[in-house]
Amino acid sequence: MTELGLKEIFSSLQGEGIYIGCRQIFVRLTGCNLACRYCDTDFRPTSVCRIETEPGCGRFREVESPLAAVQVSALLQRWQASFPGLHQAITLTGGEPLLQATALAQWLPQLGCELPVHLETNGTLPEQAQALRPWIDFFSIDLKLSSVTGEPTPWKAHRRFLEVCRGKAAQVKIVVAPGLDERELRQAAELAAACLPQTPLILQPVTAEGRPLVPGGQLLSWQTALSRTHPDCRVIPQVHPLLAVF
Repeated sequence: MTELGLKEIFSSLQGEGIYIGCRQIFVRLTGCNLACRYCDTDFRPTSVCRIETEPGCGRFREVESPLAAVQVSALLQRWQASFPGLHQAITLTGGEPLLQATALAQWLPQLGCELPVHLETNGTLPEQAQALRPWIDFFSIDLKLSSVTGEPTPWKAHRRFLEVCRGKAAQVKIVVAPGLDERELRQAAELAAACLPQTPLILQPVTAEGRPLVPGGQLLSWQTALSRTHPDCRVIPQVHPLLAVF
């Protein structure tokens, strides 16, 4: 029986990237292979996961985790049937969902839900992405800069990951913060442009207490510089803290 290590399942607005404002079902998996210093998500494995009792209500029940994949499918199918037209996609998020690629590869072909499947990933596990590629409709790929994360930038893994995503709908996201190394930023933009030139490149400023930590003038300057390298560079902050949604 396929099981998934889950943290929570809930319905909310997408708060990042090009699908901001779209209602999505979020399936948050446990575990991550990185420890970014700006991370605001609790992805540690636990013995229980939270499941919203009704889409968007903000009330949760607890069930044991790992959870049988067939139970997750039943929940998603029930929400889709009960609230037709509400959700734009199912988003697999984390942590890093690709750490559970084997289980996901068993589950996704049997999902039985007609919604597109989005994957939010740190872009460091290309082999696992390749295995799931047929069942992922949209990749949201972070490029991790060492001057922001506090960990070495995995350039080789990022390049291979972007290559795996050629021909798929995607966005490439770079979290930016004060103290960022602009040479790293340019290198990341050049990599994205070389591998996925038609894919939007998103600069997302780190947010604290609902406000971006990077001044607007600096964001404009970075966008100006990167637009010479990448044809579609956008600045998009996180909006769910502003709207006080989960």
